[in-house]
Amino acid sequence: MGHFLSKNGYGLKKKSRKLRKKKKRRNCFLQGPCMLCFIVHGPSGSVEDDWPFESAAVSKLAERCVSLNSPEECARFLLSPGELAVWEGQGRSLLSKLIGPPALFSAVVPDYSEMVCKRKCAELQRCTPRKQPRCAFQEAMENGEERGDSRCLLSSLPSSSSSSSPSEEDGSGVGRHTDAGSASTSSSSCCCQPSQNESSEETKSAENTDINQLPSSILLKVFSHLSVKERCLGASLVCKYWRDLCLDFQFWKQIDLSGLQQVKDDLLVKIASRRQNVTEINISDCRNVQDQGVCSLASHCPGLIKYTAYRCKQLSDVSLCTVAIHCPLLQKVHAGNQDKLTDHALKLLGEHCKELKDVHFGQCYSISDEGLVALAQGCSKLQRIYMQENKLVTDKSVQAFAENCPDLQFVGFMGCSVTSQGVIHLTRLQHLSSLDLRHISELNNETVMEVVRKCRNLTSLNLCLNWTINDRCVEIIAKEGRSLKELYLVSCKITDHALISIGQYSSTIETVDAGWCKEITDQGATQIARSSKSLRYLGLMRCDKVNEETVERLVLQYPHIVFSTVMQDCKRTLERAYQMGWSPNTSTAS
Repeated sequence: MGHFLSKNGYGLKKKSRKLRKKKKRRNCFLQGPCMLCFIVHGPSGSVEDDWPFESAAVSKLAERCVSLNSPEECARFLLSPGELAVWEGQGRSLLSKLIGPPALFSAVVPDYSEMVCKRKCAELQRCTPRKQPRCAFQEAMENGEERGDSRCLLSSLPSSSSSSSPSEEDGSGVGRHTDAGSASTSSSSCCCQPSQNESSEETKSAENTDINQLPSSILLKVFSHLSVKERCLGASLVCKYWRDLCLDFQFWKQIDLSGLQQVKDDLLVKIASRRQNVTEINISDCRNVQDQGVCSLASHCPGLIKYTAYRCKQLSDVSLCTVAIHCPLLQKVHAGNQDKLTDHALKLLGEHCKELKDVHFGQCYSISDEGLVALAQGCSKLQRIYMQENKLVTDKSVQAFAENCPDLQFVGFMGCSVTSQGVIHLTRLQHLSSLDLRHISELNNETVMEVVRKCRNLTSLNLCLNWTINDRCVEIIAKEGRSLKELYLVSCKITDHALISIGQYSSTIETVDAGWCKEITDQGATQIARSSKSLRYLGLMRCDKVNEETVERLVLQYPHIVFSTVMQDCKRTLERAYQMGWSPNTSTAS
């Protein structure tokens, strides 16, 4: 059809070979939309081969096309409904496919002066896609209505010239129309303008922005505040896009499965097979996880740094041994309350994990000095060691840690078979900041005072359940502990003199817990609150000689100090419940 409507269309069949060899420049009659230029200059092969029409009609239209001398006549010829009827009568016309049915055209010729053919203009400005309005003719055709006499103008494309005004490229979706010069075409109207409801719908859709239009980095930041359970069972089920975001590698570097009883070995195997960049894993209280799952995860994740498995009594030495062998970068191992853990796993940790800094083996009753000594000798970078109720751990382990791990900052041997002879070795630790010596059966006051004098960076000291600690020891602690901020003296053999000494000599202690000290009275509580400038918490739980009226007065007089008694703790609990919206009327308690 392009050859048929060009100036030399009748003789193009004879000159087709010459045109292929020599590129001939054609002038664009219309200077208008690229679709019309494509129709005129389309690279078709032959008129008779491409079009299923009679030769007489083709010849007639070709002669008419050759007689055209101006762009206006050519455009009027193309858009004439009478001529188009000839094409429509011969069958299914390609022109009706490309341009539309004849009813879409009117006798008015649009002004194409500002429209540049794509062949003529190589620097077309890129136009952002916009939702175009639906024509009333299309709506009528969809509704099954017949409107043979209806006419509308084609909406013009946005101008690509640099001289176009901003109003021509607004988001209204309405094409720019030109007025016709003849009176016969002045009565035609355009039906392509959007209705008021459609424009309001577009405005609402622009205002109601979809959350998926946000950058993926922002959505990943939002999802990072969700737990693994919330991401897997909630966000990932919304759509495929969110599922892919929830599977991002950064969410599977730190995996917290603690307390999920539905977690089994098959889940750990899948995680290990798909995510080999896991650095942290927490399976505490997962009672259905066995050694097989932990071994599979450890063997596929050599970059594992933190391993936490509290109260997994079903796990044996095999799990921790596999973790120690396959994860040489391990820095943290918390495996408290595992009855089956033995010294063999600790020896492998000391042999393979030289970067280990934090270990917790509380209530692992099968661990003895043999395993801890091997661990201390192999892991010289240890900074935290905590043992609890390990009856097979004695002074030998304390000495080994003090001699081989100079960077220790946190040391805890609660309830172990440790005496003052082992604790005295802790004076070598210059970086010691927290010391937990609860329930040490043979701990004397001189050892505690010496540790406080030597360890100048000590900030927290826990001496609870030690009946040998007296007022004199507390006084020395208050005088020598220049950096001390927390002092726990629950169930110690102290009186009001200890509290008065703390308020008088210490300017750094902020937390004092003297609960269950039966000799504490109103005088000691009042004096420490009055004299201490740094005190922020005073524990008086079950100090029966302290009256509740005195505590009420101290609460009002010193609002910056939190006083802990049975009554005060109950009041604070109720206040928090009221702040969270709890009401006695809505309580289901009988």
